[in-house]
Amino acid sequence: MSKKKETDFLSISARVRVMETRLLTAERMERMIEARDASEASKVLGECGYPDLTEVTPSALEDMLADAQGALFEDLGKAVGDPPLMDVFRCKYDYHNAKTLVKAAALGIDQDRLLLRGGRYEPEKLAEDFRREDLRACTPVFQEAVAHARELLGSSGDPQQADFVLDRAYYKELAALAKESGSKFMQDYVTLSIDSANLRAAVRSARLGKGPDFLRLVLVEGGAVSPADLAATPGPDLAKLFHGTPLYAAAEAGAALAVPGGGALTDFEKLCDDALMAYMTRARMIPFGEQPVVAYLYAREAEATAIRIILGGRMAGLDGATIRQRLRRAYC
Repeated sequence: MSKKKETDFLSISARVRVMETRLLTAERMERMIEARDASEASKVLGECGYPDLTEVTPSALEDMLADAQGALFEDLGKAVGDPPLMDVFRCKYDYHNAKTLVKAAALGIDQDRLLLRGGRYEPEKLAEDFRREDLRACTPVFQEAVAHARELLGSSGDPQQADFVLDRAYYKELAALAKESGSKFMQDYVTLSIDSANLRAAVRSARLGKGPDFLRLVLVEGGAVSPADLAATPGPDLAKLFHGTPLYAAAEAGAALAVPGGGALTDFEKLCDDALMAYMTRARMIPFGEQPVVAYLYAREAEATAIRIILGGRMAGLDGATIRQRLRRAYC
């Protein structure tokens, strides 16, 4: 696909700027946290364009968020007219569904209720094609990864090994889609996402006392820091690999925790997510182009995560301080 010109995004960029005013801001999050109860907190979401939740339950919340995400992809997909740009954000739902189907098949159970909408492939059709072992409607990378994961889980009985296969394929597709979109902004985002995923994996592996051989199974290609360098670097020395990158603060925090029995990873995980959000907020200074669209899509994903943290915390009876500690940086 040839790269679209910035002026091709004039209309949709202007529309996105208006849509941004309805995002869940830090101020709106605070009002949700301070609301009397979960039901009262959910009413703030009306200002963001979400429908009223007649009953605030985990299933009702997930249905609302899934419907909103599906509507967003359909709406912006038509307006943008650039499938690879949209598919970078849709792809993860396909791989979530692949993991669900592979594990359910190995256990001989039906887990279709756990499938998510919003991907490139309709969940019902994907499940049907999976059971018929006919995924020709999917990309070759996806087909090969699902077949390999299914075979590996059947022979080893280890779901983690199957997850590794699907994760590597997911990031391979992300990198290919970003390149196909022709957007340097998107390509750099995917590179940063891979670095973030690899850094998290390296820190967790070090905490578990895992060696380089295990890391080579987990780490994926495509980041600015090579998997070989990560696998060869002891956990406490990880920060030096990320010096001068957006993930340096996260790497410093992770390195301090990358020992067996290290402390809670909450702040480290937040710093990883905040680095991605900081990258995306650069788009707010760009008047038009694909950047505002990409950043808005990311902001909506982050918004869904924040809604789950706040309403999930309120339903669980968590105090405001605990909920705030779990929240990530807001887009606006």
